Order: sequence, then structure tokens, then C-alpha cells
Amino acid sequence: MPYSDPHKAPTLAELLSLKGRKALVIGGAGLLGGEITHALAELGARIVIASRDIDKCRSFAEGVCGRYDGAKVDSLGVDITEPASIRKLFEDVAPLVGGRLDILVNSGWSGRKNTFESISDDDWNLDIEVCLNGVFRSIKAAVPLMKANGGSIVSIASMYGHVAPDYRLYDSERFANPPSYGAAKAGVLQLTKYLASFLSPHAIRANCISPGPFPFESTQKENPDFVARLSAKNPLNRIGNPPDLKGAAALLCSDAGAYITGQNICVDGGWGVW
Repeated sequence: MPYSDPHKAPTLAELLSLKGRKALVIGGAGLLGGEITHALAELGARIVIASRDIDKCRSFAEGVCGRYDGAKVDSLGVDITEPASIRKLFEDVAPLVGGRLDILVNSGWSGRKNTFESISDDDWNLDIEVCLNGVFRSIKAAVPLMKANGGSIVSIASMYGHVAPDYRLYDSERFANPPSYGAAKAGVLQLTKYLASFLSPHAIRANCISPGPFPFESTQKENPDFVARLSAKNPLNRIGNPPDLKGAAALLCSDAGAYITGQNICVDGGWGVW
């Protein structure tokens, strides 16, 4: 409802609060998904995280619960390349969240480094399965838990879903960006726009976050020259730090972003502006 009197409008703290909200973060113990898990826990959400590595998930969940008073984080296993595994995940999630899901974050990823010359059909299909098909199947399984009360779907896309990699940055296949990755992430961007339209009758919002360069710590140590090139190409002259994603996630998952749907927020240091 509109608020004609600003003194009666919700405060920013109230809009950002996720107390009472139920969230599932697929890939919620990973490099970027882990920061989103922290953001949701800090704002008071009840969270389930899921990934292929259940031991890593459990350890990460314990760490999150130990950091925030009253935080409750459960962990489950899932392989998003397997439809049966996704179905099992949501069968297990439903009782944990009381049959109601308010937030779904798609941040699962695994892939292989290759170039256009070296990529095989299997390599291509793996990226499409993980980055696009897995997102589609997860959302389709989640929607029945979201229809009654509405909610927010946030999928992690990439700067390479809307701009091309600069081939001059990459000095070896080991650090190359495969053509399948950007193609899959572009599909996520379009799927999100589609969902924003067709899920709107259920008050379900769908948005993307497109991270810029967020290389793993191992990459930073193994190839500092590559990281320097990434930084130099960026308007802000640095690579991303995982906590840089927390603000965008908080906005899109909470009522602070209640009028935002079908959008792609680029957290990329300005990468896509030139």
C-alpha cells in the first residue's frame, strides 16, 4: 500500500529485516554463495544451504550459526546436474521451512577451464547443465513452496553473460574463460526476465546479480600477473572481494527491493561500462 506520510513508512531497518523469512541458498557454502548466506543470516532469515559437498556445508553452517545470535542454518546435499537430486533436495527442504519458502538463491557452480579450441561437447554440456539447466530445475521445484506467500528468487549470473571476455587477459588455458560459461549465464539473465513476467501473478520476484572478477584465492596466489590485468581493466582498479555481494543480495532478498523484479545488478567494479 502507498505511504503518503513518510513518518508512517517502514524504516530502512524494517525493510531489510528478514526475520521470519525462510531461505534456501544453493551453493551457500561457496566463495560467493557463502557471503550471501552470511548476509541473510545477519538479517535474521532461517536458512538452508545446499551443495555437493555436504561436509563443507555442515562446517560452514556451524560457523554461520556461531557468528550471529539466534541464527539457524541447516545443510543438505544436492547435485544440480541431476534432476532426481534436486527433487530430493526440495522434499527435504519442505519440512525444514514449514512448507513455505520466501527466498531462493541460485549460486551453485562447478566447471572446467578450456578455450574455444579445446572445449569438447562434454565440457559444453557440463556448463549448460550446472549454470542454466540446474537453475531452471531448482526454480521449478521451488515455486510450489513460494506461490502462497510470494517471495524472491535471486540467481547469480556473470558479467560474461552480457559482455565478452577480453582474450588478451588470458595467458593459458588454465585461467581461460570457456565459451560455455558465458552462454549459460546469458541464458540465466533471459530466464530471469521471463520468470519476472510469468511469476508476477504469484508475487514472486526474480532478479540476477552479475559479479565481475572475483578470482579464487588460489588463482590470486598462482597467477598474480593475471589478477593484476583484471584489476587494471576495471574502472575501480581492483578485483572483487566476496563481501562486495552482500549489499545487493540484501536488497534483492528483502522488502527493500520489493519493487524490483526482472533486473540484473552488476557488482563488477564498473567492468561493463567500457
